Amino acid sequence: MQRSRKRKQRQEESCNNNNNNSTSSDSVETFPSHPRPTHQECRSVRDALLDFHGFPQEFAKYRTGNRAPPPNPNSVVETETETDTETTVLDGLVSTLLSQNTTEVNASRAFVSLKSAFPNWEDVLAAESKCIESAIKCGGLATTKASCIKNLLTSLVKKKGKPCLEYLRDMTIDEVKQELCGFKGIGPKTVACVLMFHLHRDDFPVDTHVFRITKDLGWIPASSDREKAYLHLNRRIPNDLKFDLNCLFVTHGKLCDRCAKKINSKRSKTSCTQSCPLSTYIPITDSDDIT
Repeated sequence: MQRSRKRKQRQEESCNNNNNNSTSSDSVETFPSHPRPTHQECRSVRDALLDFHGFPQEFAKYRTGNRAPPPNPNSVVETETETDTETTVLDGLVSTLLSQNTTEVNASRAFVSLKSAFPNWEDVLAAESKCIESAIKCGGLATTKASCIKNLLTSLVKKKGKPCLEYLRDMTIDEVKQELCGFKGIGPKTVACVLMFHLHRDDFPVDTHVFRITKDLGWIPASSDREKAYLHLNRRIPNDLKFDLNCLFVTHGKLCDRCAKKINSKRSKTSCTQSCPLSTYIPITDSDDIT
């Protein structure tokens, strides 16, 4: 009950500060001469994608009360879910680690296989690395990911006495970033995903789809790398739109022929057809390459 009250208090504070996007770690402008995206651009693009796709069902379980998108006839989401209460923060972090460089289907299979082979995290910690690798091999990069998981659990036991990350729920965004980035093999994108999906904070992970689409939209400079894009977009995008936009960009990037990851970087400017809801927002330039 106490944790639930703290979580609700943080959500209320977030809702009251939707126009204050920066945290102390984002206080310096990454691209001070790049004024995009504006708040209105973010809202317009969110609404266009929401009208086209409805809210993505795969992300519905991560929604909280202040994240509910506006009503939409295309949305097939059922009643609002406050949190994914069955998932611990450590579960969320490991599942995010397993999703790296693989499909969602394979990552999900790897996580289910891991939990089936080792019912609790103490069992994973006690297991031989080869056994962990065997359990998660369907997700790819099993050796690297098993080592990362093992290091994470070992470090947690040394620091906290047990493999548990629930203490992160009571930390600020900056504190969570500092804490998780201190573990070997955990980078900013993984941390951002844990913040947004599993801690229900206002953060904006930048994956391949988000990076490509926001660059196409002109929201980040063409010269930007993913790390700078993350800092810039987190500062510019209103907190109350971050979750919606992120989920919709990821979904759109997978489904749209023009915006999908598989499209060659040297795309024709005419490949963005009228069926793409972003066609009116993407500027036509002489260079349409994404690197």
